[in-house]
Amino acid sequence: MNEYLLLKFLHLLAFVYWLGGDLGTFLSSRYVVRDDIGVESRAIALKIMLACDQGPKSCMPLIFPLGLQLGQSSGLTSLPPWLMVVIWLLALIWSINVQYLYFTDNQAGKARVANFDFGLRLLVIAAVLIYAGGALLGTGWITAGWMAWKMLIFAALVACGLFIRVNLKPFVLAFGQMMAAGAKPETDAAMAASLARVRPWVWMIWAGLFANAAIGLHLI
Repeated sequence: MNEYLLLKFLHLLAFVYWLGGDLGTFLSSRYVVRDDIGVESRAIALKIMLACDQGPKSCMPLIFPLGLQLGQSSGLTSLPPWLMVVIWLLALIWSINVQYLYFTDNQAGKARVANFDFGLRLLVIAAVLIYAGGALLGTGWITAGWMAWKMLIFAALVACGLFIRVNLKPFVLAFGQMMAAGAKPETDAAMAASLARVRPWVWMIWAGLFANAAIGLHLI
């Protein structure tokens, strides 16, 4: 298998685990807010939801540099080697953040890394918007306009993830209260309302993934 085919395979694999993990997260979230099952069962459903969510969270930092490296290999982009190194380093830092936030029990450290991770994603969004926008205006290192559109969609997906994180804060608080004091109508309502605000952003992520898959499959 040559470099191009390997990169293409890994890029598609990242897409599959992102979308599949997102679907598992979405379906398991329904059981977390069901008031007809016990608190312990809902806690198990949350563990399943968080484990499924590691698929999308792990694939998001990797799918972008894999796509760019694929573009480099096929001649669709001509980024200088030093910039590709920087992009892969940022992807590595992003990936480490994701794994740390999932596995650590250090709440103080988790809060600091979460804030850093939020800022890093804002930086990624801004950089991708500038780079892809410049490519559509005829500047930069991209020779295929469709690839710039894929990058803009990716930036939108990262932004959707940040909106999900913000809208999930009431859910996290209410779930903690439920585990400490038992299920109550007010905590159930708060969790259900929080997830309801999240769903449109999840659907937008799915739509963006479908669009990017269609663009890539038909134009590569």
